[in-house]
Amino acid sequence: MAAETPRRPLVLVVDDEMHLRLFIKAVFESAGFSVGTARNGREGLAWIRANRPDLVSLDLMMPEQGGIRLLQELRGDPDLAGTRVMIVSAIDDATFAHAMALVRTSAGEGGASADGYVEKPPTAESILREARRILNETPDGPSGDI
Repeated sequence: MAAETPRRPLVLVVDDEMHLRLFIKAVFESAGFSVGTARNGREGLAWIRANRPDLVSLDLMMPEQGGIRLLQELRGDPDLAGTRVMIVSAIDDATFAHAMALVRTSAGEGGASADGYVEKPPTAESILREARRILNETPDGPSGDI
């Protein structure tokens, strides 16, 4: 009997900029992840509900529905609150920390927070390093926690 191959982690990339969405998608695919994409928070939330990804790579500034609103909706939904989110944004670290503090305050107890952050323009290395940290993976594959 053949051994089962481990399930590839599923990532959703939510970004309104097509070139970044495709770049981040390619980075994850080249590292062995399964990847879906969405152009805004509204599309992203529908995709998350339908597919339950292991990780969401999320831009903050998007038309229609931005990343902060999507993050608030995820954290406010008991079925989706545990979804791991990595923000990929042009907002610098200090501004990002301040924005997340405001979001947590406005969301009340428990708040809405991300699990990690990568500043734009991202490198393949920074994306994978942060994603693996969030998912508790080693560079050779999942640690079994997912």
